[in-house]
Amino acid sequence: MTVAKPAPEPTFAPAPGHTPDVEYAVAHRIGRVRLNRPKALNSLTTDMCASLLFQLQTWAQDDAVGAVFIDGAGEKGLCAGGDVRALRELLLAGDEAAALHFWEVEYAVNALIADYPKPYVAWMDGVVMGGGVGVSSHGSKRLVTERAKVAMPETIIGLFPDVGGLYYLAHAPGELGTHVALTGMTVGAADAVVLGLADGVVAQSDKDAVLADLAAGLEAARPGGDEPAADDSAADDSAVEDAEAPEPQVAPASDLETQRGWIDECYAGNDAAAILARLQSHADPAARAAGQLIAARSPHSIVVTLEAIRRAADMDVHQVLAQDTQLGPHFAKHPDFAEGVRALLVDKDKAPQWADASLADVDHAVVAAAFGD
Repeated sequence: MTVAKPAPEPTFAPAPGHTPDVEYAVAHRIGRVRLNRPKALNSLTTDMCASLLFQLQTWAQDDAVGAVFIDGAGEKGLCAGGDVRALRELLLAGDEAAALHFWEVEYAVNALIADYPKPYVAWMDGVVMGGGVGVSSHGSKRLVTERAKVAMPETIIGLFPDVGGLYYLAHAPGELGTHVALTGMTVGAADAVVLGLADGVVAQSDKDAVLADLAAGLEAARPGGDEPAADDSAADDSAVEDAEAPEPQVAPASDLETQRGWIDECYAGNDAAAILARLQSHADPAARAAGQLIAARSPHSIVVTLEAIRRAADMDVHQVLAQDTQLGPHFAKHPDFAEGVRALLVDKDKAPQWADASLADVDHAVVAAAFGD
């Protein structure tokens, strides 16, 4: 790894005419993105997504920017997801169109990141959940720190894992992705790598070194002056791909991989009720604990999520995002989303009253209709 003296933090500012909840800077050919809503764990709003879409599109055409690096303000993490409380308020007020517009803009950002023409480096530190996965895991280099808490927890609030996240979970080894998608459980850094949500684990303290190495790689890729060369983009991609991330102080082990036996056994098939029964009756206490989690989730969300992840196994990222877009209006109308957000984040009684009493009670015709079948 190239060793370079860390540069002073650049001055961040909002994009012109956009919300101050996302700030930007350009230093050493790195376009810096900082989600700047720390009191809300940098949870995403429509205005934030619109700002991201504008600035990333602008930088894609700017030869002065060789790569993008995204992180989150504050000490708690990159992003806790979309602002679902605000979405719930819109739906309760009858403004379904505004809620759906949030998802439309958010998914457009995810799609842009997945196809970004320049290296896109995500600093996945602390809380990285839901929409936070969407603005990081679609990048070309995803660095997760030893203190990361990564999750797609949507079944907890009566929703489904969206932002294209099911693409990675559907392609994870065995049934690990199914386990994480249905339970909504939080995983650590090593498990995020195993699931395909991140590329490597780095120490939180090495952030400056990562940025310095990235800057040095971009500089080395464009020797001979300030004017950009015609093949700068390919050279920048190569420089970032070849850059060595600092090794973590302690290489963590994957908890999920040690549990592949019962996970692959219990989560096989397309019948959510059968999966739950296998988990609840399994000899391994970890399996029974997973069953307890799933039994507490929205039955509707569990059944739809299982169907969605099975379909995602044969899709690319953009097809998964299109499936997410198809499912959004269905969930906006379903009572479990508003109820799940109420129980977890508004009243905080953690006692949701789901529309269906059990997985067996979920109407599979309604589920099929959610997918447009």
